[in-house]
Amino acid sequence: MKSHRSRLSQHTESIHPAVFYPSALLILAFLTFTIAMPTLAGHLFSQVQGWIIETFGWFYLVAMGVYLILALILALSRFGEFKLGPDHSEPDYSYTSWFAMLFSAGMGIGLIFYGVAEPVFHFATPPVGSAETAVAAQSAMRLTFFHWGLHAWGVYAIVALALAYFSFRHGLPLRISSALYPLIGQRIYGPIGHLVDVIAVFGTMFGIATSLGLGVLQINSGLNYLFNIPANVVVQLILVIAVTAMATLSVVLGLDNGIRRLSEWNLKLALTLLVFVIIVGPTLFIFQSLAQNVGTYVSSIVDMTFNLYAYTGNDKTDSFLGGWTLFYWAWFIAWSPFVGMFVARISRGRTIREFVLGVLFVPVGVTIIWLTAFGDTALHGILSGSMPNLVDQVFNDVSTSLFKFLDTLPLATVSSVLATLLVITFFVTSADSGSMVIDTLTSRDNGESPTWQRVFWAVSEGLVAAALILAGGQDVLSALQAASLASALPFAPIIILVGFGLFKSLRMEVIKRDSIHHLNSIPSGVDPNQNQDWQSRLQKMMSTPQRQQIQQFIKKTVIPAMQEVAKEFEKQSLDVKIVETDEHCYIRVDHGNAPDFIYGVRVRALNAPIYTMNSLQDIQDRSDKVSYRAEVFLYEGGQHYTIDNYSKSQVITNLLSQYESHLHFLHLTQ
Repeated sequence: MKSHRSRLSQHTESIHPAVFYPSALLILAFLTFTIAMPTLAGHLFSQVQGWIIETFGWFYLVAMGVYLILALILALSRFGEFKLGPDHSEPDYSYTSWFAMLFSAGMGIGLIFYGVAEPVFHFATPPVGSAETAVAAQSAMRLTFFHWGLHAWGVYAIVALALAYFSFRHGLPLRISSALYPLIGQRIYGPIGHLVDVIAVFGTMFGIATSLGLGVLQINSGLNYLFNIPANVVVQLILVIAVTAMATLSVVLGLDNGIRRLSEWNLKLALTLLVFVIIVGPTLFIFQSLAQNVGTYVSSIVDMTFNLYAYTGNDKTDSFLGGWTLFYWAWFIAWSPFVGMFVARISRGRTIREFVLGVLFVPVGVTIIWLTAFGDTALHGILSGSMPNLVDQVFNDVSTSLFKFLDTLPLATVSSVLATLLVITFFVTSADSGSMVIDTLTSRDNGESPTWQRVFWAVSEGLVAAALILAGGQDVLSALQAASLASALPFAPIIILVGFGLFKSLRMEVIKRDSIHHLNSIPSGVDPNQNQDWQSRLQKMMSTPQRQQIQQFIKKTVIPAMQEVAKEFEKQSLDVKIVETDEHCYIRVDHGNAPDFIYGVRVRALNAPIYTMNSLQDIQDRSDKVSYRAEVFLYEGGQHYTIDNYSKSQVITNLLSQYESHLHFLHLTQ
């Protein structure tokens, strides 16, 4: 009994009650209403969708433009120099793993679902101009690029950047509310912060459910094509259960063993299918159209960003905006807490510039190539007469468009099997990544949650997707679109606040960096080599100190220096604390509501420099040669200079120089 109570207590302690329970109750209420009255729910979704498009359509377009502009400014300004983590941190994942997880989590299912269908739709029913012409084909690709290009990743970048910055660099919980700290301060831990996190959970849940709904429709179509399995609601619900079970298994395995490996497989499968289409399709036309598509997209991006057809609007343009652009923008906004938090978790240690440019341009580059290969091959087939029925097939059932397209190419069965596997793996990746994110939002401050909690959210996602399928009936896509539009509405203005809060905090960082005097291994006014002959100085330069030497230096020189300074601080009525271990020590001065001053020295291991090697064999074994140094770190992290050869008085001088810079920073920010 005692053991059972202990486990129950651990489970309860892992939950963040103010976020977990309201989120679970809201989702339960939605499920109950939708499953009990699917017809009424479907009608209500349709009404909500129409009202949001008519009332807030302009806001979605403006907001997405603002997100992208903010992201580019962050990357190209001085802000781009700061790291997502302490200054000495390094990335947790290689570029290959990082890009694979970015692409899989960001929009994999959407590209598979709409890669063929959307260009064909815009070609056959353009918002302006004549249909089914060469001009319509070019316009169709321009609009498709617009929907799947930089704007989607702009909103992801802002949310992910804010989360990574405030969590990894400032030690705040990895939750959406933390990004509002510069605006509301400690109230992120109160009702306002909890409400923001509940909205994020709700939006994430419906964004993922929309993606899962699309995935289920396409998996069903693939199975219908390959094995003649019926395409109906019952089969789709069975598929939701099956794939949710696979996603739950991946969640249990964790980020590295489950999601990372699955993402890498996603990328391999996607590249295989992409190369296949390029080779068997109109290869030369694909490369020619790729260059032209990119030029057209770049030259028209500003006009498309803010184009609401205010002067030339009609039923066609209204239908286009509501059914395509606003649906996508709402979907991406609703998905941004999920994708943003997931991208933040895998991006620790990267600079803001590296992060934004990587998040914006690498997935978008792959997306543009994908859309050109599939979309332009389809349009080429329609115009040349090799795919005469594709337009009707796409309009009859959008979920079958990829398989009808592959059916016109060689090795159709093989490529369709590959496409179905790809949809399944993207489906599972989205579900398990989303479960991990919602689990983080509803757990206590960055604590490790129990397995049951992650499983709970994975199952909940499957239930919401199933409820939307039931509510949608024969028009599942409309229900999914309405859910995305509604769930994104409260979160869109929050992201704008997140962006400006991030700007405010980074501006403070710039002021602080400017206030810190340039320090290197020679402290202000003191030369540590002034009493040494040049031979001793050279010997120190060529030496490779070991861990024990640095530990002794910290114990016998640095800590006594800090203790002397602490006594003087205390005489000035300052609250001072010294923390010491075998590997580091630091002094912390409390400044009340202003940022505290932290000055520390830590043991840092480095590869021994090559100039200390004595032979070719030494050079070959360099990875086994380790040197150590006493590196200074401040609140922001390691400062990349060592004080190994300082005396106690020189350590004090260096410490006070850094404290003087901190006081200057406080003065500038008053």
